[in-house]
Amino acid sequence: MAEKTKPRVTKTEADWRAQLTPEQFHVTRKGGTERAFTGPNWDNKEQGTYHCVCCGRPLFHSETKFDSGTGWPSFHSPIDAEAVTEHKDRSLFMVRTEIRCADCEAHLGHVFPDGPEPTGLRYCMNGTAMTFTPDESDGH
Repeated sequence: MAEKTKPRVTKTEADWRAQLTPEQFHVTRKGGTERAFTGPNWDNKEQGTYHCVCCGRPLFHSETKFDSGTGWPSFHSPIDAEAVTEHKDRSLFMVRTEIRCADCEAHLGHVFPDGPEPTGLRYCMNGTAMTFTPDESDGH
């Protein structure tokens, strides 16, 4: 099995700036963080899928979302193990685990070991880094 050496989606900084809002660019391409309780979907209770705002990759499903009280969308697990990658983040005088989109390396947020079962993890994501698509109703 060949090892993936670079993301599948690569664009120039100018291309990302043209595609994204200034806030989305700051968060996803520069590793920024939106202010708590201000980003989209932190309090969304609808059923559906959260996708990377940069490349559209499905990242999280609402079935794994929970109210962490932090003001950011929080999930106990990604939609699949291949959706996100982990990276050491040594900013802010601490070591944290940064989460990025596996396809385009967009900064999404961080994961912490204080979440609910079944994983015990809290994927604390920036709502600005994701779009939400509601589940389609059966309609029958």
